[in-house]
Amino acid sequence: MKTLKNTLLLVIMFVAVQVSAQTDKETTTKLVEAQTLVFNATTALPMANMDINKVMQRFPGAQGGAIQLNGSQYQLKIAKDSVEAYLPYYGRAYSVNIGSNDSGIKFKSKDFTYKTEKKKKGGWIITIRPKDTKDVQSLTLSVGEKGYAVLNVNSNYRQAIAFNGFISEPVTSSNSAPAK
Repeated sequence: MKTLKNTLLLVIMFVAVQVSAQTDKETTTKLVEAQTLVFNATTALPMANMDINKVMQRFPGAQGGAIQLNGSQYQLKIAKDSVEAYLPYYGRAYSVNIGSNDSGIKFKSKDFTYKTEKKKKGGWIITIRPKDTKDVQSLTLSVGEKGYAVLNVNSNYRQAIAFNGFISEPVTSSNSAPAK
């Protein structure tokens, strides 16, 4: 019964992610080819599911290994000259910085490799390897034609983690106030 409940929950989450995608095929193609996009994380999928499940079971309304992320603040911003990540982390760390209270996946990189590979059945696989960050080894973004995406983050000092979400166009901030 519990397996059926978890399976049903995953199906509902998958449908909810599909409903929330905000790009069409042409927009998605334009964003991927321009190497300028924002990945908005909606669900975190830690690889340490057994450990996370033990903690999550103590909370009312807990949901297996998937952690719903509220709001749109968890993002991976990709531009031609930079990559910026602000993502949560749930899982096991093999090494930590003493005195640091920064527990998420947060970095800005100007030195990285960006590789795009077209999938046979539509969509793209984008691999980003930052060279100027200590922790993150690689980011693999699998993007569907309608903007749905899965981000896998591999780290040097932590277990891998995956995020479900969607891609969107970057928001450009314009300063319309006249200069004095």
